[in-house]
Amino acid sequence: MKLAERISRIKPSPTLAITAKANALRAEGHDVIGFGAGEPDFDTPANIKKAAIKAIEAGFTKYTPVGGTDELKDAIIGKLERENHLSYRRSEIVVSCGAKHTLYNLAQVIFEEGDEVVIPAPYWVSYIDIVALSGAKPVVIETSQREGFKLQAQQLAKAINGRTKAFIINSPSNPAGISYSRQELEPLATVLVEKDLLVISDDIYEKIIYDGEEFCSLATLQTEIKKKLIVVNGLSKAYAMTGWRIGYAAGPEEIVAAVTKLQSQSTSNPTSIAQKAAVEALNGPQESVVAMVEEFKKRRNVIVAALNEIPGVKCMLPQGAFYVFPDFSAFYGRSYAGKVVTNSTELTAYLLEVAKIAVVPGVEFGQDNHLRLSYATSLENIEKGVARIKDAVMKLS
Repeated sequence: MKLAERISRIKPSPTLAITAKANALRAEGHDVIGFGAGEPDFDTPANIKKAAIKAIEAGFTKYTPVGGTDELKDAIIGKLERENHLSYRRSEIVVSCGAKHTLYNLAQVIFEEGDEVVIPAPYWVSYIDIVALSGAKPVVIETSQREGFKLQAQQLAKAINGRTKAFIINSPSNPAGISYSRQELEPLATVLVEKDLLVISDDIYEKIIYDGEEFCSLATLQTEIKKKLIVVNGLSKAYAMTGWRIGYAAGPEEIVAAVTKLQSQSTSNPTSIAQKAAVEALNGPQESVVAMVEEFKKRRNVIVAALNEIPGVKCMLPQGAFYVFPDFSAFYGRSYAGKVVTNSTELTAYLLEVAKIAVVPGVEFGQDNHLRLSYATSLENIEKGVARIKDAVMKLS
């Protein structure tokens, strides 16, 4: 059977593939420590679960409006006003089945053949495939750990041409955990306004931020940029609601209407019960988020210190999210049992085989010298896992 050409443009999600492989090894009885999944290991807060149970008991189990209930849209509007000082109307909000679905929908209604979309590397693995599936071309700008993985305005300006349609920014970021300050965003905003680009701001990790850093949205910097910017966010990371599948976009009415139309012919509405839970998450107590971030901070400090104790490894201290992105390239060219490790994919396979450690190769994020480790796991796993990594890489000769 001949499949559609478009499916050949993409590959399976590497983070999900690594997690599946680790789970398969566990099922065979192996003691595998997983640093692959981008998923909080905390339970969904009790008040949110109770809201869902109440919705079920009340019979709130039918179709809702395609783009989300008015109640949830109002909760999102309130959150954006209260926390981000951004003002939106219901017609400028659409709720989808997770932030990934939101990004997919946006790409499908905005991008087409001949368009280019600028994406800084390291990037979240799915940006490239989501853009490619739309027919547009991802244009990657490399950044370095030496410069804190921060994109500079001159780099952005140089990458833009007459075919450039949009720019995607993720702050705090997956995989490097970088967070742009207002001062760092301002020169980028100036370029984006001058070039009249659409901007997709993926803010999914905005609440997971450390050391007194304040989250800043590009949309708040200039009136002109807000007119061309789509905020993407969701409930998965901040509220440990990965399985509930609620994400949303806030932006220009024309784009939101197009996403809603597309969604009406694909998924229809997000799950009714999850929408009720999302209202409680946004409007209810936030102490659980604060507690989760404090725990992530402790884990961050432990894993960064432990990785930097491995001779040859360089690991930057993340400002947000729950990932580290250390440079392991010092071990490339070394071998074990006759096999030479030459890149992040081969090192990842080696660590899984020899140390029973699951990490994600940096090449999938546009930086082959690195590995991504999620510290959304226990301190015990972090300490034991990094010790295994150290032992394994020191065996390479």
